[in-house]
Amino acid sequence: MGQLNWVLRISVGYFFNIVELLIFIRVILSWISSGPGNPITRGIYGVTEPILSPFRRLMEKSSFGGGMVDFSPIVALLVIRYLIQPMAYYIVNLLTGF
Repeated sequence: MGQLNWVLRISVGYFFNIVELLIFIRVILSWISSGPGNPITRGIYGVTEPILSPFRRLMEKSSFGGGMVDFSPIVALLVIRYLIQPMAYYIVNLLTGF
């Protein structure tokens, strides 16, 4: 069981690292405007939009919303790093008995 826990924790860690990297790439792409027709840009936006859109809607309702700077990637990264990722590790520990 210990090896299963280790494999699952490493896999969850890689998954969240990839998601965070894609969000960072999206932020950089928004600065350099590679064009909406680019298939790589469309793919990155397609993967990250379901993650960022709830945070964008929350930001629009708050006092930070409606400005020229989109803070939703920052909020999404903080929530992923400090809430969702630890909960995922906790669930892995529960499922594997550690």
